[in-house]
Amino acid sequence: MPARKSMTEISIVVPMHNEEANIEPFFSRFEALFSKLGVSYEIVCVNDGSTDGTLELLRKYQENDSRIKLIDLSRNFGKEVALSAGLDHCSGDVVIPIDADLQDPPELIPEMLARWREGYDMVYATRRSRQGESAVKRTTANLFYRLLGRISEVEIPRNTGDFRLMDRRVVDALRLMPERNRFMKGLFAWVGFKQTAIYYDRDPRLAGETSWNYLRLWRLAVDGITSFSAAPLKVWSYLGLILSLTALFYAAYLVIRVWVQGIDVPGYASMMVVILFMGGMQLITLGIIGEYLGRIFTEVKGRPLYLIREMRGFEQGETKK
Repeated sequence: MPARKSMTEISIVVPMHNEEANIEPFFSRFEALFSKLGVSYEIVCVNDGSTDGTLELLRKYQENDSRIKLIDLSRNFGKEVALSAGLDHCSGDVVIPIDADLQDPPELIPEMLARWREGYDMVYATRRSRQGESAVKRTTANLFYRLLGRISEVEIPRNTGDFRLMDRRVVDALRLMPERNRFMKGLFAWVGFKQTAIYYDRDPRLAGETSWNYLRLWRLAVDGITSFSAAPLKVWSYLGLILSLTALFYAAYLVIRVWVQGIDVPGYASMMVVILFMGGMQLITLGIIGEYLGRIFTEVKGRPLYLIREMRGFEQGETKK
C-alpha cells in the first residue's frame, strides 16, 4: 500500500443544530489542536435550521477567521443531509466529519492522519465505550448494529459513527450518490476503498441537549435497514410460504379427524385468533412494503437534497444540490 507524504488542506465538516452552548469550546479545542499540527485547514459549519443563537455565533466566528466557512440551510433537513451539504462544499485533501458536541475527541485526528499517510483512504473511529448514554440506548444501539450487520448487503462497522477521516477521492465518490433517504454510515461503507479503524472511549455530551430522541433514532434505524437491505421484504415471502404449508397440513389433519371421529364444530375463539393473527400479519407486511414504496416516491420526485439560504467564506457556491 503506497504511503502518502504530504497534504494541502484538511476540511472539518460540522453539522450543527441548536449547538449554541458548544460552539465556543469547539473552536477553542480545534484551534489548540491545529496550532500544534501546523497544517492548513478549514472548518465547514452547516447550520441545520437551528432555533437558538447558533447561527449568530457562527457568523461572528466566521467574520474573525477566514478558515471558518458557514453554510446556512433554508430549514432543518436532518443531520444526514446537513453532513452531505458540508461534504459537497469542502475543499480539503482529507475531510473529517465530526459532531459539535465534542463527544468524539478531535485529539484523535493526528492518529487518523498517521494512518492516512500509511495509505488508507478512510480511517473510522470505533467506540469502545459510550459514556453519558443510558443502558437502554447502548443496548438498542448494539442490537441495531448486530441486526444491520446480518442483513445488510455491505459490511457496516459496529459502534462507529460519522467521525472519520476520508481521502478526497472517497468524498468525490460519495458526492456521486444522489439518493434522498441517506444513511451516511452505510454510504461510507458502500464506497469501499482502503479502510481501517482506530478505537476510543466516547465522552459524554459537553453541553446542551441532544435532539436525537428515540423516535428519531427509530426513523434513522428504519432508513438504515431499508437503504441497505431488501431482507424485510424477502422475509415475508418465506413466512407466507411457511404459513401456507402449515395451513395445508392443518387442513389435512381436519379432514382425517372428521373422517375418523365424525363432524367436529370448530370453536369461535380459535377461529377469531387465526383471523386476527393473519390480519395482523397482513398489515405488518403492507407496512413494510409501504416503507419501501414511500422511499421510491421520495426519490422519483427528484427534489433538491437541500436548499441553502446563506453561504459565508466561500468564493462561490451553489444554492441547492
